Amino acid sequence: MERSFLTIAAGENHEAIRALSAPARIEILKLLCAKGPLNINDIAQALSLPQSTVATGIQILEEAGLVDSRLAKARKGNQKICSATYSEILISFEESAAQRANNIIEVEMPVGLYTSCDVHAPCGLCSSESVIGPLDVPDYFLDPQRMQAGLVWFGRGYVEYKFPNNAKVLNKDIRAIEFSLELSSEVPGTNADWPSDITLWVNGMAIGTWTSPGDYGDKRGAFTPAWWKLEGSQYGMMKTWRISTRGTFIDGVAASNVTLSDLALGQHSSIRLRVGIAENAGHTGGVNIFGRGFGNHGRDIIMRLHV
Repeated sequence: MERSFLTIAAGENHEAIRALSAPARIEILKLLCAKGPLNINDIAQALSLPQSTVATGIQILEEAGLVDSRLAKARKGNQKICSATYSEILISFEESAAQRANNIIEVEMPVGLYTSCDVHAPCGLCSSESVIGPLDVPDYFLDPQRMQAGLVWFGRGYVEYKFPNNAKVLNKDIRAIEFSLELSSEVPGTNADWPSDITLWVNGMAIGTWTSPGDYGDKRGAFTPAWWKLEGSQYGMMKTWRISTRGTFIDGVAASNVTLSDLALGQHSSIRLRVGIAENAGHTGGVNIFGRGFGNHGRDIIMRLHV
């Protein structure tokens, strides 16, 4: 099953929360996530539940947007094939921007929780406690331990993240979308004069490129752990890409003509963000992505939906 995520702020999306309140419906979702699409009879047999209970549960989950169903031909007539919409659902009780302002939905994505990648050495992953796996081995980038990473770096290529499109779930129109992340170039050791053209893509479309001046090691990052050698990348610059109906801007400066309509956000339950070095980049100086436990800001990748 393709991994997709839903974050629900407590006090919002009551329909989804009510749908999750019954143990039988939880078991249905767990089964669909584990086994993939199933019909009503298969679900009932696997869970030892009456078909009527399963059918009612599926209807409630469908109405909450947690299950997708389609009709398929069976030996006699049609059958309903059901699949889980999301592989992970998080109910957040934190006081977030979405709770403080009804027109902003904010999601913070751990830098190691990318869903696909194509990276080239020098490359590596690091948690706040230790280096994760061997350095300069691109094949290790999909190891499950990557989810603990607070620092990700590579010389060329990209990492791609899937954010939940909670505006679609809440049936709200998106007026603007922002991505904020702490970035620097990547060079073995550090070099303040090492430019790198770092590009962001949203749903497969390049939205804008920022040229990082260098890879900084002149002083320890405010959140970088003491054990991390001072000769290693210490901090970056917090940069914000904003896409609206007017185009794309990086820290308020026009970066491209890509607008919201180009991204087709309303057609997808997830929003794909790719961070990397384009193949035709003029400065291929690599990239460091700083998350929690590293850098000067101590934040992971932030997506804000202005609705």
